[in-house]
Amino acid sequence: MSDNFRSGFVTIVGRPNVGKSTLMNHIIGQKIAITSNKPQTTRNRIQTVYTDEEVGQIVFLDTPGMHEAKNKLGEYMMSAAKSTINDVDLILWLVEPDTKVGAGDKKIAELLSTVDAPVMLVINKIDMADGVKVGETISAFKDLCDFVEVVPVSALHGEGCEDLLSTIFKYLPEGPAFYDPETVTNQTLREITAEIIREKSLHALNDEVPHGIGILIDSMKERPGKRPMWDIEATIVCEKNSHKGIIIGKGGAMIKKIGTNARYEIEKLLEAKVNLKLFVKVKKDWRESEYDLKTFGYKKEDLG
Repeated sequence: MSDNFRSGFVTIVGRPNVGKSTLMNHIIGQKIAITSNKPQTTRNRIQTVYTDEEVGQIVFLDTPGMHEAKNKLGEYMMSAAKSTINDVDLILWLVEPDTKVGAGDKKIAELLSTVDAPVMLVINKIDMADGVKVGETISAFKDLCDFVEVVPVSALHGEGCEDLLSTIFKYLPEGPAFYDPETVTNQTLREITAEIIREKSLHALNDEVPHGIGILIDSMKERPGKRPMWDIEATIVCEKNSHKGIIIGKGGAMIKKIGTNARYEIEKLLEAKVNLKLFVKVKKDWRESEYDLKTFGYKKEDLG
């Protein structure tokens, strides 16, 4: 590692569905956080690590989108998002090309005004807008916060991401790496597997059902033998009997679709064949239960 090696913690904040997880996944070079076109996809604080052994190490904290909490799960998600803006070296405020500053943006600006860390405005999805629209977005947001930099990117296609990385390193202090260069996330294989199943459920189901589902990994075992093989059993938990019927689908078609798509992704993660069995269980109002939230891994005490 070089003598002027830089390292630090960087939080990514923004409204739901602006592409925070997509950006982080592209920078890391593999899928860690799930993505979908439905808001509030990310529920927890996800930590990933980017290391350039000649330049430095960035520890990214991806957060749930800032939104109005409507249940205890929503309250947890907001706590997870807010907890990451303290004690970091840099904050990336991710927005998409839009000339309108909404109430959610103003709340984010109000929250960021309480911290000392520098804030960088990152305009995502520039592949969907021209230079004029990007310029109008900068004008709309410049008075909300004293941004140290403005960087336009396309997280989906990678445009501008190299410039973003080099700009981030400018604001990190000199110091040693926090993690081994091979480290890419603090999530366990069980946690990533559960999130993959939830992602495939989000993609397959209608708008009403996904917000009320959670995934429990019942068992995850690697078979002994020369050929790598995993046996995984997981339960999709929903809040209504009607939702259970939708998740299973006619003749089991929907749950089969979810399982097939999830298995393909999990096999890439584990680099092995996977025998995946999915079950569906109804647990009414689990998003309002502190006990159930902890069962799913949403623990406020872990947020610090």
